[in-house]
Amino acid sequence: MTTHVFIDGGAGTTGIEIRERLAGRGELSLITLSDADRKDAAARKAALNDADVVILCLPDDAAREAVSLIANDRTKVIDASTAHRVAQGWTYGFAELEPDMRQRLSSARFVSNPGCYPTGFLALVRPLIRAGLIPADWPFTVNAVSGYSGGGKAMIAAFEDDSAPERADTAYRAYALGLAHKHVPEMQLHSGAKYLPLFTPAVARVYRGMLVEVPLQLCAMPNAPSLDALRDALAAAYDGSQQVHVADKPACDTQGVIDIEHVGATDRLDIFVFGNAQTGQARLVTALDNLGKGAAGAAVQNLNILAGLEETAGLRL
Repeated sequence: MTTHVFIDGGAGTTGIEIRERLAGRGELSLITLSDADRKDAAARKAALNDADVVILCLPDDAAREAVSLIANDRTKVIDASTAHRVAQGWTYGFAELEPDMRQRLSSARFVSNPGCYPTGFLALVRPLIRAGLIPADWPFTVNAVSGYSGGGKAMIAAFEDDSAPERADTAYRAYALGLAHKHVPEMQLHSGAKYLPLFTPAVARVYRGMLVEVPLQLCAMPNAPSLDALRDALAAAYDGSQQVHVADKPACDTQGVIDIEHVGATDRLDIFVFGNAQTGQARLVTALDNLGKGAAGAAVQNLNILAGLEETAGLRL
């Protein structure tokens, strides 16, 4: 059985990456529109309703509008925007996040693709809160840096085009200094944390890649969990996963540095538990590709689950 897929916003960075992962897959058929038809409301509405699965790679308001144009009860939707990540009636598309998440996704109609930064944060924190190793009311801090492709066409131009009006002549830029980044509600809701995490994102002069870090003062926690306990819980949570890998103690002990390009242009997510047992401090780190597991790779993984296909088909592992 062929699954008909329409990528609305397929000319953007994420849409292009998704198309690359779907290329050559005989079990899928892509519905495409010409440049003229993409701007024609009737043609776009027809494509949305003809598809078995629609993947939205649009700004938030445009994504909401696209959903409103679907006039049947059959088409499934994967939204890669921020619009529905904390919305009622939408299933959060992070297959590894909860023990029953794949089952929930397989029967879902509306799926919100996770944000890249939340993917890194949730991969670290959610299993540890669920296991009771770290308290849900801990005041979490999230330090993260992304490649500039995460900012879309405008940011790519700022870093690559010398004539861009907002030329980014810098190696590293901290932003969201007002502590109101749109990813924070998503981080709180899906982690089960009591308080909004303090999120400190940055962008570096590298096209793709991402590091997300959660530093923890384990010595100040009520049960003072050990580094080994954290690592074991994370390893158990992702046991058998083909995409999420937890580094063992020897690997963490010998990992003197970690680069933003650690996983390369793949759909993997690697987890590290660094720390100092004597001081009771830990640095939990995820390395992922902001365009891979942080965007296009996650969308393709969700498409595979919704269509009843091999979960990792088309992914770069």
